[in-house]
Amino acid sequence: MNETTTIFGIRAVIEAIQNQKTIDKIYIQKGLSGHLFMELQQHLSGGEYNMSYVPVEKLNRLVKGNHQGVVAKISPVAFADLEEVVTASLEKDTKPLFLLLDQIDDVRNFGAIIRTAECCGVDGIVIQKKGGAPVTADTVKTSAGAIFKIPLIKVDHIKDAIYYMQASGIKVFAATEKTEDLLYSKDLNQPLALVMGNEGKGISPSVLKIVDEKAKLPILGTISSLNVSVACGAFLYEVVRQRL
Repeated sequence: MNETTTIFGIRAVIEAIQNQKTIDKIYIQKGLSGHLFMELQQHLSGGEYNMSYVPVEKLNRLVKGNHQGVVAKISPVAFADLEEVVTASLEKDTKPLFLLLDQIDDVRNFGAIIRTAECCGVDGIVIQKKGGAPVTADTVKTSAGAIFKIPLIKVDHIKDAIYYMQASGIKVFAATEKTEDLLYSKDLNQPLALVMGNEGKGISPSVLKIVDEKAKLPILGTISSLNVSVACGAFLYEVVRQRL
């Protein structure tokens, strides 16, 4: 399957949950009620799902049909296990390289980052279960198929992945403007995980507090920041340059 499947109707979404499908996002009509909806809520209460409560007009735009107030996006990819991917990376001859995306919003930025990451030999990309861009057909298309070649890992919070990386001997770098240290002064030829932040808000303050090092790119023009996928490419290729 190479693009996102959209399902709708309460019973269809319940069946997807029962069959352990990788559900990327669930849209629920505001104010929804009824016996069947209560059954859906019971199924949702047992797991971590990325849900949005939206007006019925939003659902009407998403699908043509009797959605019963519920629409879900089934991810086109299966997600990998953090511990398994990190262990595999440590057993390779090359130094581990991971990307941690702290609530990247835009699906095309997400796809472009995945494409660059695959070109740079990244071992895995970590995203949060909630708050980030869903894996959509646009993500798949923008990644040029790279999304099927690189492990994607979902965690409850990016901090969970950071602590695990650090415990595994992988140094965690944050790409942030909130530092005076330039990227080019850093030693990137070591086991490394790079954190990239949200397009507007950047990296969460709670995440910045626990990283090992921070670095930024020099900005010579009048615009204060780069597009996140461009910045990510610049950081990753400096890693590649130092490791060649």
